[in-house]
Amino acid sequence: MVTTRLLSTAWLATVLLGAAAAQAQTPAPAAPSVLPMLHTEGTRWLAADGSAPALRGVNLGNYLIQEFWMMGQGSAGIDDQCKLEAVLDKRFGYAERERLYALYRDNWITARDWDMLPKLRLNLVRLPFIYSVLEDEKHPRQLRADAWRYLDNAIAEAEKRGIYVILDLHGAVGSQGWEHHSGCAGKNQYWDTPEYQARTIWLWQQIAARYKDRGAVAGYSILNEPWGTTPENLAVVMGTLYREIRKIDPNHVIILPGHSKGIDAYGKPSEHGQVNVAFEMHPYPGHFGWGKPGVAVHRDWLQCGHGADAGKGGVCAWKAQQQKLDTAYFIGEFQPWAAMGPELGGQVTRASYDSYVANGWASTAWAYKLLSNQGGQGKGTWGMVTNSPGARIPKLDFNKASLAEIENLFRLFGSVPYEPQQTVIKWMNATVPPTPFAQ
Repeated sequence: MVTTRLLSTAWLATVLLGAAAAQAQTPAPAAPSVLPMLHTEGTRWLAADGSAPALRGVNLGNYLIQEFWMMGQGSAGIDDQCKLEAVLDKRFGYAERERLYALYRDNWITARDWDMLPKLRLNLVRLPFIYSVLEDEKHPRQLRADAWRYLDNAIAEAEKRGIYVILDLHGAVGSQGWEHHSGCAGKNQYWDTPEYQARTIWLWQQIAARYKDRGAVAGYSILNEPWGTTPENLAVVMGTLYREIRKIDPNHVIILPGHSKGIDAYGKPSEHGQVNVAFEMHPYPGHFGWGKPGVAVHRDWLQCGHGADAGKGGVCAWKAQQQKLDTAYFIGEFQPWAAMGPELGGQVTRASYDSYVANGWASTAWAYKLLSNQGGQGKGTWGMVTNSPGARIPKLDFNKASLAEIENLFRLFGSVPYEPQQTVIKWMNATVPPTPFAQ
């Protein structure tokens, strides 16, 4: 069990003074917002005029924090970002590693991807990033020289297309869990290291200072899947993070992460002085031990069970809890099409989004893009787009691959022909919604 370790008042004071000094040097974004600022009131996501937007979105996974299964890599034991960074440092040096990562990021998401999102009828993206995209990993509490390059660009590209962005700290310094998707598998040092918690406060205050007036930013997802601690400790540490962000930014929605065991430990946010917040959960019917992909598991989730249990479980149970907590919801990750076959996958995707919108929830599926060694959607990959059949992605051993081979792989990520989930596009844009559970 992870022991709760609270930051001392003196420690926090030191951190916040440093944050304030850095904040004063942070320039404002170049472009004004053209999207209205969102906020939450009770259970609802609202625009400034009081309207309730239908927030349908997707995650830009593997872009600013790597998950090797999403790009056909992971051989020879190099299966998370920290391992690849270490290998590149050893083989080519830190400066060359940095150049290669810029090449990678400049190709994983490009203009063709931003142009694809409106075709999918999406108006929201969750942008997962690792802390070192912003913070200089060699100089704690200092921003990188190019700190805002990717977040600024993503927000600007989304904004031009009428798309909101949720900023998601997917990998905190020290890692908030044991899983590879924190960037560094097997660490989970965040919870027992006050320095790492302090640096995360500092990081979010830099973000808040830069974007506090930017309407295209829908909210701050302050920590992804923080399962390396107890639910009770999670609520305490996130409560501190909430308060410190609010000192800089009173405007944006702060999204409190759910534990794998739920959100009960938080209690009712308004009773703790937390306003303009949402809870985040990641329901994955059909995956990770939750049944198998198919009609039944999604029907039971979206239509609240069947038979004797009809109306008692699924989204109905979460809706009841939401009403009790009087707090908005954000479905930060879900996967409604993979391994379902093209037609059924497209229909269940639309049905899932429609259900979440009907409940007033924002949602972002995982994930927009997945590339495989063979290519092709088959029965449905985990990507709304993938590489076309026969447009192969080579699997490299980064311990041995030449610099040219690594460069060519990273460039290929931006130029490989795509195969989108055409039935997802069809059903997301259909005037009459599908009825996949009618049988």
